[in-house]
Amino acid sequence: MAQQLQSLSDSLPSVSTLVNGITNAFHNATSLLWPGTKIWDAPGAAEAMGLISVAEQNAISTKMFIQDARMSLASALIKRLYISRTLDIPWKDVILARKGDAQHGKPCAVDVAGKPIEGIDFNVSHQAGLVTLIGWNGKLRHSYSSEGIIEGSVNTPAAEDFDTNVMVGTDIVCVHERNDDRTIEEEGLESWVDTFDFVFSDEERWSMKFDVDYVTLADGKILSKEELGRHDRCVQRNRNLAVTTKEGEAITLNSNRIIEAKLRRFYTYFCYKEAYIKLAGEALLAPWLKELEFFNVRSPKPADPPQKDGSSQWGEEVNDVEVHLSSEEVSDVRMNITAFDENHMVSTAIQGKIKGIKVPPFNSIDLQKDILDYAYQHLKIAPTTHT
Repeated sequence: MAQQLQSLSDSLPSVSTLVNGITNAFHNATSLLWPGTKIWDAPGAAEAMGLISVAEQNAISTKMFIQDARMSLASALIKRLYISRTLDIPWKDVILARKGDAQHGKPCAVDVAGKPIEGIDFNVSHQAGLVTLIGWNGKLRHSYSSEGIIEGSVNTPAAEDFDTNVMVGTDIVCVHERNDDRTIEEEGLESWVDTFDFVFSDEERWSMKFDVDYVTLADGKILSKEELGRHDRCVQRNRNLAVTTKEGEAITLNSNRIIEAKLRRFYTYFCYKEAYIKLAGEALLAPWLKELEFFNVRSPKPADPPQKDGSSQWGEEVNDVEVHLSSEEVSDVRMNITAFDENHMVSTAIQGKIKGIKVPPFNSIDLQKDILDYAYQHLKIAPTTHT
């Protein structure tokens, strides 16, 4: 039985066949959606809120800032889109719950009895106006009631043909959405990194402080870590450093460039770690957090500036990170991280029987055309037009 891996973000993807699976991915930028200061007063938001559960509406309504409410609403909508399309069930029949802990467990799709539906897993992340979803669809057959409501699985095919235990995770980081500048200015990068000693191992933190992947100059040129030499040990801002390029040119480099490169590297580690712990719905307080280590970490180079139409672009993808847990390599997980525009990075994690599976590129989806119109069609509701 064919298996499917799916990564979703806000735009519907074309599905690409893999060796033993199918993947797709969506992302959505929410910064221009539902303008205003209160989500219920924003044009079109009330109609969108009407497409999700009352519990989700209440949770979104408690958000202090509308930008957080926007991302939470987009997240709720994209999860329903994914489940409805993947299980081929009407929008109204989608039921969301959490695995394990009712408040903090990983979101999942459940049947009418409240049992998690086998063979489907997904994870959503949102940060700085961007929402992404990655999902796994094992194509397990399901039983339906006379009303067409999904009730549970019919049977599980042979293990060699199907794996219900594949888990997926995703995370987004924004390298410029932070409040770290004053601490770094006053105490240096070294002290700032050590405030995360409850998250990262000693070896990881050492690498964040004293390793550099590359440095981008003001004119866009790239300095390699070899060209930097021992300047990679710099942890203070506002220092003038003498560097010789591979072409033999002597230049003066402001150490702020090195600090920015190291911060991008720090957020690469953070993005990897978040995506991994979200595989099973764990939190940053997981007792084994510091025992989860990443090696061969490289921060992806950012994308070029937005195009003339304002659309953001994808940058470099890095997919050769090594994952270790309790000093042992984790062999059944695959991770990658991709730059989005100049400031964001998106990581994905897949764990289980995943030999031959490759995460596809994320695709952008249109909120109105791909989500709202889809929901209105299922619910037989005429969409409201806003100017």
